Amino acid sequence: MILTAAVTLLITVLTTTVCFSVFQSFLRKNQIQSAEFSLQVVSNNLATDMKDIIYFSKWCCSNGVIQDYLEAFKDLNKLPTASDDSNNLRPMALSSHNRLKEEYYKIRSYQYIRVIVSTTNEKNFLYMTSSVSTSSPYAAKIIRDSDFFSPLFEADDFLWTGLIHDPLSSVNSGQFIPIVRPVYDKFNSSIIGWTYVEISTRLFTDYLSSYPLPEDSQLFINIGDKTYRFQSDTLVETKKPYHITQNSIRKGSLSTRTLIQSVMMNDGDKRILVERPIDSINGWSITQILSEQQFKQQKNLYTWLIIGICVGIVSLGILLAFLLNRFIMDPIHKLSSKINSISAGDFSRDETIEWNHELGQVGSGINNMSDNILMLMEKRVADEKQKKDLEYQILQSQINPHFLYNTLNSIKWMATIQNAGGIADMTTALARLLKNVSKGTASMIPLREELDLIKDYFLIQQYRYGGSVTIDYEIQSDELYDCLIHRFSLQPIIENALFHGIEPTQTAGRIIVTAQTTEIAGGKALMIQVTDNGIGMSEDMIEKVLKEDTESHNKTEFFRHVGINNVNKRIQYDFGPEYGITITSRQGEFTTMTIMLPYVLRTENQSAER
Repeated sequence: MILTAAVTLLITVLTTTVCFSVFQSFLRKNQIQSAEFSLQVVSNNLATDMKDIIYFSKWCCSNGVIQDYLEAFKDLNKLPTASDDSNNLRPMALSSHNRLKEEYYKIRSYQYIRVIVSTTNEKNFLYMTSSVSTSSPYAAKIIRDSDFFSPLFEADDFLWTGLIHDPLSSVNSGQFIPIVRPVYDKFNSSIIGWTYVEISTRLFTDYLSSYPLPEDSQLFINIGDKTYRFQSDTLVETKKPYHITQNSIRKGSLSTRTLIQSVMMNDGDKRILVERPIDSINGWSITQILSEQQFKQQKNLYTWLIIGICVGIVSLGILLAFLLNRFIMDPIHKLSSKINSISAGDFSRDETIEWNHELGQVGSGINNMSDNILMLMEKRVADEKQKKDLEYQILQSQINPHFLYNTLNSIKWMATIQNAGGIADMTTALARLLKNVSKGTASMIPLREELDLIKDYFLIQQYRYGGSVTIDYEIQSDELYDCLIHRFSLQPIIENALFHGIEPTQTAGRIIVTAQTTEIAGGKALMIQVTDNGIGMSEDMIEKVLKEDTESHNKTEFFRHVGINNVNKRIQYDFGPEYGITITSRQGEFTTMTIMLPYVLRTENQSAER
């Protein structure tokens, strides 16, 4: 019991330790995946919005209506008055503005952007915003003179320089992401204008305002080479407050695109960083420093849970030990004592060990076992006596075959003395048949011995049919005589040829037995064919012969239980379905039964066993 308690306590400690380690790993994995999922949701939304905005910026640079407007107004200082508009430029400007407005409101996040499409002289431009405001006539020139304009305008593709303050307002302190792209003439590569798309940071903060961010966790947005921290619903440019200690941690990540790193904060704390790129926008990503406080709270909660479980298990173990000692150990001692009594030879039934519970069933089983042992001992004595009687009967029954052989030999010599050669030959053949049937138990014998049995059997049948049937043997080589075949496998086939093939013709018949080698599945095989010139067999009869033991009802007394189907099953059981008996026949002409066997020669050991 002490050992059991010690093992139980050890298992408890090991189990709780493993569970704690697994839970800690699972907790960290769950924290990483939860942050990854939240970042992925925000990232996918931002990617969709930015993809629409980038598409809209490209549309402004390639739309034919916008290009026609910029081409028409690139050299004008102002929009002509109605009286001076001989080229219908005012309707063109209105149509271009409406077309821009139509495409602008197709954007899912149009309320976060402001658009200016200007000519190269910045004196004529299209202005679009979702807010209620008036545009300055110098708006395009103000944008053109801003510090960010030239790098973005001259870049080969979209360039992200980070957040800027609104250049069109000296009061509004909001920040924006600028997009500037040149507009080329649709017939040549000359620049006829430019587009300016201003993206408000509210596009980010509106998504991030509902982001589940613990108190000691930090959230950053990386735009190009600049990093912005999200705090108090705003984005504040900052330097990264950490440095990477481990390049990549793949364990626990839901996606291969998510970057998980171990970092060291500037205050010395070791933390986990989860970074998710914003699809379709090169250089943009969202990063979260995971909360260590939240992790420790859940870890402490589980620690107390583990301690409670350990205390409960130990208490339960103490109670269980007490109950086991009281209700199990005493009955076990009694059962052990009874078993020792049985081993000492006391097989009497003890009713005191048959309690009304599971151990009582064991006691009942011990008593029953004791009774059974007594019965087995008595039965063993009776079996020994019966065995001696059977041995005597076997010795007595061995007299009968020798008596038959001696009697048949006496008949043979009397027939020979009286010049009755047929009776002598039949008697000799019958004696050999009886001897062949009764001697040996080997299932496989050489072909020579099986043919000797057939010759004796056919000799008797020739006297029955008055010599009207003949049999010929065509053996390919003398080596085949030593090939092993199943005992009594040819006799049922010869008998079938006589009784069901030749006898119904009421004419003389002939049977040909051939043996030769062939190949099956790349291996050497023995093929034996028995052909008769009898009435033949129909397809139904062939199927019936191979599926049912039809011969068993018409057997001679020696071979009553050996039929063609039986022979076929024995061959296939021993060697496989590719071997066995097949039948080909033509009604009124012939029937050929083919036996396929593996080519196996008799060995010296097999000869000795016979």
